Amino acid sequence: MRKPLMFGSVNLVVALLVSSCAFAQDSPKPNYGGPEDLYEKLGDTGAGGPAPKRDLTGFWAGRVAQRLNEIPPLTPWGQEQFRLHKSNEKYPVAESNDPIKGCDPLGFPRNILFMTRGIVFTQMPGKLIEMSEYNRVWREIWTDGRELPKNVGGDTPGAPDPRWYGYSVGRWVDDYTFVVNTVGTDERTWLDNAGHPHSTDLRVEERYRRVSHNTLEVTVAIDDSKTYTKPFVITNAKFTWIPEQDFEEELCVPSEQAEYLKLIANPAANGAPSK
Repeated sequence: MRKPLMFGSVNLVVALLVSSCAFAQDSPKPNYGGPEDLYEKLGDTGAGGPAPKRDLTGFWAGRVAQRLNEIPPLTPWGQEQFRLHKSNEKYPVAESNDPIKGCDPLGFPRNILFMTRGIVFTQMPGKLIEMSEYNRVWREIWTDGRELPKNVGGDTPGAPDPRWYGYSVGRWVDDYTFVVNTVGTDERTWLDNAGHPHSTDLRVEERYRRVSHNTLEVTVAIDDSKTYTKPFVITNAKFTWIPEQDFEEELCVPSEQAEYLKLIANPAANGAPSK
């Protein structure tokens, strides 16, 4: 018979990485699906041969938390938002207000920077679908030539609402480089585990360059003049082709999250032993 508490505790530690150690941005070698592990598994196949032209299809593995570059100074508005964010890196889980504490979506681009053990690309007519291993979240990246929506979150009639994962369009700039531009990400999401904020004005550019069959280089650039004093590249990451073309399930389950907070995190914060 399944033991809910045991499963809930383990699942939360693994899937949510609630400990301050696990939330560190510069994650060491991950337990599963990391580039180092997969390069070793590939052995003599090396880079797997040349990259196919204009094709990202398949399963890719990366670090649980991508290595982040230096964050530029915040604007006064950005500083105030950052002050309000109580991350799991600085506060006990019970006292933090990280959106994922209640199983809210990671949102974009945080899902590209954190919990990126696996991503999947599927190319379809007029769009590319990107799915993340964590919570099995998928994004539509339109490639049919449409423009990005304007005035997201504005007061004018017909203005689109912000989304957890924004609105994305993409295009091939050469046979091996796919560029994605995204706007309209909901302000409730964080950029990273430290709680760096963003506004609805955020614009993100992802560049996916397939340098060989088994290697994908990813650059994520941030432009948000309301929050940061200058645009910046937040990460330069690498993903590796997964030979098995499959990955594990990583889900945030609200009922198990609530049970963990009630029986473990909250009593620990109050100095009471868990039962």
